Amino acid sequence: MYNPTFDPTKKDPVILGIESSCDETAAAVIRGREILSDEIASSASTQALFGGVVPEIASRAHTDAVADVVSRAVKKAGITYDQIDAVAVTYGAGLLGALLVGVSFAKAFAYALNKPLIAVNHIRGHIAAAYLVEKALKPPFVTLLASGGHTAILYAKTEAEFEILGATLDDAAGEAFDKVARVLGLKYPGGPNVQRCAMDGSPCIPMPKMLKGGGGYNFSYSGLKTAVINYCNTKKQKGEDFSKADVACSFQCAAIDVLVEKTIMAAKETGVDTVTVGGGVAANDYLRLTLYAACQKEGLKLVLPEKRYCTDNAAMIASEGLVQYRLGNFAKMDLNAKASIPLSATWKTGDKV
Repeated sequence: MYNPTFDPTKKDPVILGIESSCDETAAAVIRGREILSDEIASSASTQALFGGVVPEIASRAHTDAVADVVSRAVKKAGITYDQIDAVAVTYGAGLLGALLVGVSFAKAFAYALNKPLIAVNHIRGHIAAAYLVEKALKPPFVTLLASGGHTAILYAKTEAEFEILGATLDDAAGEAFDKVARVLGLKYPGGPNVQRCAMDGSPCIPMPKMLKGGGGYNFSYSGLKTAVINYCNTKKQKGEDFSKADVACSFQCAAIDVLVEKTIMAAKETGVDTVTVGGGVAANDYLRLTLYAACQKEGLKLVLPEKRYCTDNAAMIASEGLVQYRLGNFAKMDLNAKASIPLSATWKTGDKV
């Protein structure tokens, strides 16, 4: 019978995290805020052959890899299965088939060990990655969330509660990078390849910084994406040469400068002294350097995860799992995957799937 128990007073519980929302099959073990292991098997190279993630291929890759990745993570952590205090798994948002692989494995694993199961919102995992970088980090602080599916500025009240100050009104920043990469004929994944291309260019092409001076803390990327498309198409129709590197650099600056500007504005207006960053776009070197310089100028502390903890990983899922463990928010065996869940959603004990 599945009847797990937990100790809410345990100082540093051991959490196994499992992530399978897209093309990364990942497992990690943390003890408190210390990372004991972090294993990833990626199907990105296979997906690149198709110009993007093919859900069916991703699901099959997860199915093939998940047991081995979890086994490697536990072995590298130097613990036994019995020493795991809870199993945290991404249940949304992401590719439904991919999520189902991770959720199904986590449920079976937790049931077999009679350990608590924790349902983790993938996006909250990106936010929680900061706690693994700065172990003494405590709210309140402002977080810039920039990923392929979300772009927002958040005010963290506690580890479990935050206020959305602003968000994208259309495309996410990461989504815009991917679309611009396709326009420029760059390979998947788009974000890193746009950055590499931009290194050889200059921001000499006028690009709109959507809602830069208005819209509060909101963002818009559809107009910027369209501006890139129109510029390239116009040049091609006229038979004129143009520099892909200049386009990439001009786009990158327009996309990121507004993120930095509004994040600093939010930190100053909320009165916090710390800024954190999460999401795949936070691996972009131009964002990292620009935000660091801006925080230094304003006397703000910047908590910036290593690049591998900005992109999809299981350590961040375990980190958010730790937050929910301490709250006693556990899922039942009827937990199901969800392709879409609200940015602020937190699994609560007793929630219906």
